[in-house]
Amino acid sequence: MSLWTQLTGTNYSISHDPVNGALTRVLRAGEAPSGSGREAVILLHGTSGHLEAFVRNVPVLAERYEVHALDMLGHGYTENPGGDLRIPRYVQHVIDYLDARGIQRAHFIGESLGGWVSGRLAADHPGRVGRLILVAPGGTVANPEVMDRIRTSTRAAVTSDDRALTRRRLELLMHDPSNVSDELVDVRHAIYHRPEFVAGIDALLCLQQMENRTEDLLTPEQMARIQARTLIVWGAQNPFGDVPEAHRMQQSIPGSALEIFPECGHWPQHEHAEKFNKLALEFLA
Repeated sequence: MSLWTQLTGTNYSISHDPVNGALTRVLRAGEAPSGSGREAVILLHGTSGHLEAFVRNVPVLAERYEVHALDMLGHGYTENPGGDLRIPRYVQHVIDYLDARGIQRAHFIGESLGGWVSGRLAADHPGRVGRLILVAPGGTVANPEVMDRIRTSTRAAVTSDDRALTRRRLELLMHDPSNVSDELVDVRHAIYHRPEFVAGIDALLCLQQMENRTEDLLTPEQMARIQARTLIVWGAQNPFGDVPEAHRMQQSIPGSALEIFPECGHWPQHEHAEKFNKLALEFLA
């Protein structure tokens, strides 16, 4: 099934919105007339990713919520006006988007880097976050082996035209590589080879450098400040973080819950979309 045929029957739009000097690609779905009372859900993807990471989730979420899936700063088709992409910049970009749309408070579903950003946003701006779903979130440890795996696999796929390297980068995310469709490879390969993306790859990968990562880590003290009701979703075979990491995060965020998906890698929302969607709707409700 095509990525986009999964959205058949869903009222959605894709736009490139100016957000404080950065044109930002956004997929919006489930929008209702002003005053309808529909709550907003913000979807944030992982390192070198893009909003298509959530295409299996948007239709279900949009039945009840106003969904906003963003290409984060310097990712996908969203611009980076310049400079390294560090956590405070990602957080500010999301805040600027909320302000531009007049959204005072939203629920957040953040995967990997998106979970890191969502967690930091919830810690620093508690009034802007309703409920929080952190999907295989990064940013609580600085593991040189994992950082090198992310850095080298991404750079290889970006600097070579070999589609097999892009596929290999995506297969790193999955327990079952059959979840990497030819179309998903095509989408990411096209993004990776945009001249703007190639030129900005060092800025995008700066959090895989130890000095930057350690400064921006989501610390136990920050997680203890999170007031939003929080659900952590983790894959038992997550290649970028072992299960004990998830348990430590759950212990650090007051009142949080943890769900570990068996036979699952770094994209629970994609590999086990039906299970994830049911869990997310129950939690957000």
